[in-house]
Amino acid sequence: MKKFAQRFLYTAGICVFGLASAVRADEADHRPNVLIILADDMGYSDPSCFGGDVHTSNLDALAKDGVRFTSFYNEARCCPTRACLLTGLYAHQAGIGDMNEKTPLAAYSGAIKPTVPTIAEVLRDNGYDTAAFGKWHVANTLQRPQHMSDLNRLTFPKIFAPIEQYPTRRGFEIYWGGIWGVENYFNPFSLVDGETPVKTLPPGFYMTDAINNHATDYIQREAKSPHPFFIYLAENAPHWPLHALPEDLAKYRGQYNNGYDAVRHARYDRMIQMGIIDPKAAPLSPTVADGKWGRMNEQERRFAAGLFQAHAAMIDRMDQGLGRVFTAIKETGRWQNTLIIFLSDNGASDERYEEPGYDRATIAHDGKPIHYDYDLNRLAGDEHTWYYIGRDWANVANTPYRKWKASQYNGGERTPMIAHWPDGIKVAAGSFIRARGHVVDLMATILDLAKAKLPEEFAGEKPHALEGISLVPLLKGSTQIKNYPPLFGEHEGGRSVITRDGWKLIRDRDEKQWHLYDLNTDETEMTDLIDKEPARAKKMIAMWDDWAKRDQVLPKPR
Repeated sequence: MKKFAQRFLYTAGICVFGLASAVRADEADHRPNVLIILADDMGYSDPSCFGGDVHTSNLDALAKDGVRFTSFYNEARCCPTRACLLTGLYAHQAGIGDMNEKTPLAAYSGAIKPTVPTIAEVLRDNGYDTAAFGKWHVANTLQRPQHMSDLNRLTFPKIFAPIEQYPTRRGFEIYWGGIWGVENYFNPFSLVDGETPVKTLPPGFYMTDAINNHATDYIQREAKSPHPFFIYLAENAPHWPLHALPEDLAKYRGQYNNGYDAVRHARYDRMIQMGIIDPKAAPLSPTVADGKWGRMNEQERRFAAGLFQAHAAMIDRMDQGLGRVFTAIKETGRWQNTLIIFLSDNGASDERYEEPGYDRATIAHDGKPIHYDYDLNRLAGDEHTWYYIGRDWANVANTPYRKWKASQYNGGERTPMIAHWPDGIKVAAGSFIRARGHVVDLMATILDLAKAKLPEEFAGEKPHALEGISLVPLLKGSTQIKNYPPLFGEHEGGRSVITRDGWKLIRDRDEKQWHLYDLNTDETEMTDLIDKEPARAKKMIAMWDDWAKRDQVLPKPR
């Protein structure tokens, strides 16, 4: 454990600066512990507490005793969402998304700027113990090999990104996980312990178990620390490739055999029954499968069902690991005063890459090749396959919304969100919070609870004010936050803005025209009102343009 005085030193010589609000080591510190759990590519309707059919008993218990946010937003893709969460700024301000002549809007790349303080840096220097486990993915990659082999044998460089961009240089005292964004669950190549590459893996290694076990061990080790903890638990699951353990796959064999539309309608009906959605305001959006299941033969159906079975098994395994994490918090006496936040970085993914390269491996841990071609005789889950759920199942996972990961529509950027804090949440257990929120609000919320503020100076500059605002009033019983600001989005050319009064303007990355929806009556974005509301649309386009210039989305004028 670092001595408290050391908490006033930003890593890598960035800044030596004490914060007046820090708590002295000899004072009792009753501020809440914080655990943020970020799932990867999990759809809105996947967990059973949001209407899904995946066994998520630990998340269900969290929701039953906590609150569920039904209108919470992310940045629609892995890297930008992580940048927002860790900095309280929009991704472009934080450094994710670069400009060049070939890309008129922000591309999907970058790293958190050295002049932007992270939530871990601020909390660490305000008396918190800080740790991160799992996927990092907010650092520049050093090289892009055409093909990868068994990179755990260190055929890759000894560092996987510039070392100053590692979590341990950005406020996390402890880190274990993968630096890059995609990993083989049985043989991750960019795995590090602190800043040291992990050279060998134990028998039976599985990434999801390892992430949750390291978090569990940390909580147990920190049991006697006088400081509150901040843990960022960034799961890889259920991001592709579809790698799952046999015992988890066995639970779901036979499930999803009725096909895309049947599963999607069953989820939608449960969401209505549970009160997650109002069918009047959120009619089920059209299916993209369009009767495809009925045109498949028996073998094709078996294979297709197997894709979603693996997806479910990966979420199930994540939930099992979270159960161990939650048990450790309880056994160390910190459950009552720990704020746990669970959400997903974006909607389920429609992606499919049909060959290896960049972050996609060629051989498995045993040296045998990994197959990218779909073999109908080999179901998903095996380490020697590299499969994806695809567009049709992503549409199911994101019920009732349109589209998927990387889209500005709600299927891409709306996430299930759970908050649990026995000592602090004053809303009735099991309640729904309908007010809008965004991942950019999490840093402001946590700093509010931690009685911490941004430093006056960081890396020689005055930090940008947080874009997000504290959601604490919602946890204390308010139904809305007064003057909650508009929300903006941009990804690979896709654009969106949501006004305070709930109107949403969208021009997705594959669209040439803007579309306008009233989310108050049309959460599934079914009725385009742009022709009926041209003045409103014009005003909102101007809002987006102003934001894009202010927040460094558009290139600065030459």
